[in-house]
Amino acid sequence: MQNQRLPVDAFAVTLMLVLCITWGFNQVTIKFAAAGISLVMQAALRSGIAALLLLVWARARGIPLFSRDGTLAGGLLAGFLFAAEFGFIHAGLKYTTASRMIVFIYLAPCFTALGLAWHSTAERLRALQWVGIALAFAGILTAFGEGFFSAGGGTALGDAFGILAALLWGATTVAIRNSRLNNAAPAKTLFYQLAFAAVTLPFVSLLLGESGVTALTPKVVASIAFQGVLVAFVSYLTWFWLLSKYLATLLSVFSFMTPLFGVGFGILLLSDPVSPAFIAAALMVGAGIALVNYRG
Repeated sequence: MQNQRLPVDAFAVTLMLVLCITWGFNQVTIKFAAAGISLVMQAALRSGIAALLLLVWARARGIPLFSRDGTLAGGLLAGFLFAAEFGFIHAGLKYTTASRMIVFIYLAPCFTALGLAWHSTAERLRALQWVGIALAFAGILTAFGEGFFSAGGGTALGDAFGILAALLWGATTVAIRNSRLNNAAPAKTLFYQLAFAAVTLPFVSLLLGESGVTALTPKVVASIAFQGVLVAFVSYLTWFWLLSKYLATLLSVFSFMTPLFGVGFGILLLSDPVSPAFIAAALMVGAGIALVNYRG
């Protein structure tokens, strides 16, 4: 029997805000680290760092990661989907810009909502909430509108990789919810994914002919440490804990804020210009989230 999920409350909103800020800044650190570590190899290294930290953390808390509990099949599927998702994201950044990539990645909440609504009555949304999802997604398109419509098709391959990554992200959430991982410890769910990515992605990097690790400058080391410790370990463990307690469809909608934070960090750190489209998009996303969480 599945655990009853809670509606989103103030505590969940606060955690999601912190997570979205962290994930938005992650796009900047990937660009920073690219000066000394190739793109797909970054995904492998950060997964390996996080997997090792998770092993230590789980042992300290007495959480079994290797017990036989019937989660192996679901764990391997979730691990494959997770590794493929980040493989496409990092490989795609060679062919498209970070801003375009993040737009396509954050189609994932829509795919998640569709997948979970199909499988679970408890996750289905009312008409007004679907309007909220559409409004939030329209805000994301507005925020990145200029680049989205003016690229001239030169980024088609990278854009396609972003869409595939979004599908894989949504499929991962649905796979977890509809397998025995649904009631497993969040740490074990995350370990399956990190370990699978850490083992397989180095081979993907080699197959792509990447240069691997070429220069470990302080900036590169700090960037990969941020990805491995704060993003892949702390933030993902928090995310899976949230999924175990709250309705996943409503949580996923909050992730629409991540690209907006990513643009904000781009403005602060990369001197990207502020546009009226960004302000309008922020208002649209906020309104969309309010509609999704409106209970009548």
